[in-house]
Amino acid sequence: MHLLEEDQGRCVKADIISTVEFNPTGELLATGDKGGRVVVFQREQESKNQPHRRGEYNVYSTFQSHEPEFDYLKSLEIEEKINKIRWLPQQNAAYFLLSTNDKTVKLWKISERDKRPEGYNLKDEDGRIRDPSTITALRVPVLQPMDLMVEATPRRVFSNAHTYHINSISVSNDYETYMSTDDLRINLWNLEITNQSFNIVDIKPANMEELTEVITAAEFHPNQCNTFIYSSSKGSIRLCDMRASALCDNHCKFFEEPEDPSNRSFFSEIISSISDVKFSHSGRYLMTRDYLTVKVWDLNMESKPLETYQVHDYLRSKLCSLYENDCIFDKFECVWNGSDSVIMTGSYNNFFRMFDRNTKRDVTLEASRENSKPRAILKPRKVCVGGKRRKDEISVDSLDFSKKILHTAWHPSENIIAVAATNNLYIFQDKVN
Repeated sequence: MHLLEEDQGRCVKADIISTVEFNPTGELLATGDKGGRVVVFQREQESKNQPHRRGEYNVYSTFQSHEPEFDYLKSLEIEEKINKIRWLPQQNAAYFLLSTNDKTVKLWKISERDKRPEGYNLKDEDGRIRDPSTITALRVPVLQPMDLMVEATPRRVFSNAHTYHINSISVSNDYETYMSTDDLRINLWNLEITNQSFNIVDIKPANMEELTEVITAAEFHPNQCNTFIYSSSKGSIRLCDMRASALCDNHCKFFEEPEDPSNRSFFSEIISSISDVKFSHSGRYLMTRDYLTVKVWDLNMESKPLETYQVHDYLRSKLCSLYENDCIFDKFECVWNGSDSVIMTGSYNNFFRMFDRNTKRDVTLEASRENSKPRAILKPRKVCVGGKRRKDEISVDSLDFSKKILHTAWHPSENIIAVAATNNLYIFQDKVN
């Protein structure tokens, strides 16, 4: 695997990457960070004299998407941290993406300019208005070539629709609407209309003391614009159909695995909370990530998951200390590869896990500075629990819980993955030739 690294030296909180997303073709890769910035990387085109260069991602555009704000009505600071980025399919030469912090979603246009108009009649080259009495001849404006400039401009700002923090956004496959989700509500927006949205799910009880669960993530079906899913902190997933009713408080399907009573503990409820949910590209399966496992569900079978993969089962005995240091509330994401045959999710100690659904083989890999030379091959890592430790194994007691892989992305069609480790972005790809 190859590696490209974006390094800012010592880690500042604002530099911590909070979301990673490939665009639908995989030519661009966007990251958002806690400082409200979006960095877009573009893939190198293959050149005749350097065929191996293809696949390297270089910075294409960097812009400040969100600023810190203050809600005067509630006396609350609104962080600028980017919670999610979602790309829209490319319709013309420009690219469009949605980015959101806790309260406001913005639609950004990223476009290239390599020409500038010159020879205006009413103003001079510096833009100053000319005195009309000095204008004696009519000029024909011309387009002059200039250095390539990549511009990011906010085209729409969707605000004031969420009382609680937005945790996810998802674009419908009609590419006209998208939804934004907070702890208790899901809103449906038209991409052209910023001053109104439709509330399609509302689980807020009349009396907040009766609140038993919150929404943790939501996503549209990849090829049915009327269907979406949302997951909850109680470990359940609800599939809703917007054709059934305007307010989707009643679900069509309900996916939940009954808990094994022998495993019940003080932490059961916390670790069963779903931190991420993703439809497969085919739309046939769902994947959910809770604290210890990744599960794959068949949309046609609500009773139990089709497959369950243990991400870091060796942490089961460590839940007490993970609760004390708040790590038990970490929200890990999960992703499918382009053909839905392999799934990937993160863990601690900068480890990330891959599970092959066909061969049932799994591997633990590490994203770290030590093995980050370009074209380095990643060695599988193993964690040992108790007993004797082999030379290449790492003991569960020496795992670093401050280093965690929460955000990952997989190229839509190739074996290229992006892994965010704190303030570093690693890009790995399958060894070619």
